[in-house]
Amino acid sequence: MLLFLSVPQPRPPGARTRAGAARAARWRRRQWLRLQQLRRLRRLLRGLRGRPGAGGRRRGRMALCGQAAGAASLPSELIVHIFSFLPAPDRLRASASCSHWRECLFYPALWPQLRVCLRVSPAEQPRLEFLMRKCGWFVRELRVEFAAENYLSGGGGPGDGGGADPGTGGEEVEAVQLSSRWLEVLRTYLELVLCVLVSIRNNRNLQKFSLFGDISVLQQQGNLSNTYLSKVDPDGKKIKQIQQLFEEILSNSRQLKWLSCGFMLEIVTPTSLSSLSNSIANTMEHLSLLDNNIPGNSTLITAVELERFVNLRSLALGFCDFTAEMARVLSESNHVPLQRLSLLAHNVSVMHKSLDSMPNDEHWKALSRRSPSLRVYIMAFDIKSDDMLKILKPSIPLERIHFDSYITCVSGAIVDLISRQYDKFLTHFILMNDVIDTSGFPDLSDNRNEDPLVLLAWRCTKLSLLAIHETVSSRHCLALEPSSSFCVLVRHI
Repeated sequence: MLLFLSVPQPRPPGARTRAGAARAARWRRRQWLRLQQLRRLRRLLRGLRGRPGAGGRRRGRMALCGQAAGAASLPSELIVHIFSFLPAPDRLRASASCSHWRECLFYPALWPQLRVCLRVSPAEQPRLEFLMRKCGWFVRELRVEFAAENYLSGGGGPGDGGGADPGTGGEEVEAVQLSSRWLEVLRTYLELVLCVLVSIRNNRNLQKFSLFGDISVLQQQGNLSNTYLSKVDPDGKKIKQIQQLFEEILSNSRQLKWLSCGFMLEIVTPTSLSSLSNSIANTMEHLSLLDNNIPGNSTLITAVELERFVNLRSLALGFCDFTAEMARVLSESNHVPLQRLSLLAHNVSVMHKSLDSMPNDEHWKALSRRSPSLRVYIMAFDIKSDDMLKILKPSIPLERIHFDSYITCVSGAIVDLISRQYDKFLTHFILMNDVIDTSGFPDLSDNRNEDPLVLLAWRCTKLSLLAIHETVSSRHCLALEPSSSFCVLVRHI
């Protein structure tokens, strides 16, 4: 005889009612979901147990939750985000830690802009090659400045001729040593420029490109160093290669809006800008071409070429290159109003080029009507007073003027003329003097009763900086109290 016993299954309380049945269904659903989660977790653990090296990964994952997690275990995206808060010098130092950090630290998003200040020295070349190899192909804003280091000074260090015997023999030894230093700096300078241009030749994302050479690289006691350049590059192959690379960069650009090249030893030629496409020229906002080494009456840009730059807001040229025809082009209605015009007047350019084609007062009035917010910045290097009187037209909206003298001194008549004509615009007035005989700096022989510099500070109500730099052994300090309208700064170095 068989006895069957039935064991009742557990039933949720209240399951006999309709509401209780609904609660029971929800309870069974939760139990089923928990069972599925346990099954998935069991399959995951079984798979990890069967993989080689899975224990190390599990320990790595668990280490992320503890205090023993290392930086190497962080994802690359997180490392890039953390290093985005570091300044550029600290990023370069951190890149020497390990290969993984170096790979993350040169991610393109971390280097949208790059500014490099280089000493023209052979020691800089490997560092520049490394940096440009990592960033040159994707950087969007690049600014490179070259600076020579005391290559013009004849003494002060070992091997500089400081211990040479006085007389003709000592002068000859010093001249030979100075010549050798110039050959070295120009040779290194060309190699550094080639390194920069080769690294960005295929960069189509470049938006701002600026190259600046130290003025001391270009001139020695007021004369351009063509003699030394012909010795370093007798066939002109490196100069031609640099010019071709520069034109290739312009032709490959697709987003370029800012182009600046100053004192770069014949890098820019009169045909360089023709490499720019019309679409890039039409959207260019800033253009700066400063080079005193252009022979004859040739210019880096013509008025016909300037007609393509309809969106130009800032322009920097040599004063002899800025003609009346260019002023007329910039005054046309299809050009946007110009906001900044920087002009460089150099005695070398004035000697080889004529000032007859420069804009007259009517051209400046028309340009000011088209561009009411236009402000002009003039830099004058060893310009004679007679030439400055021709340059300073009354209708120029002159905001800043910078005099740098090696041979000539600025006369009091020029200072007085500036204070009378530009009293409503002038904000910066700078005088720099490297003349050995500083007895007439500034030259006030034509007006002994009143100091033109004091009158300048009194007449120009918007003047914010008045600086005088002179290289003299004896120092005389003049204390002037700053007022609410201007601040006077006098420095004697």
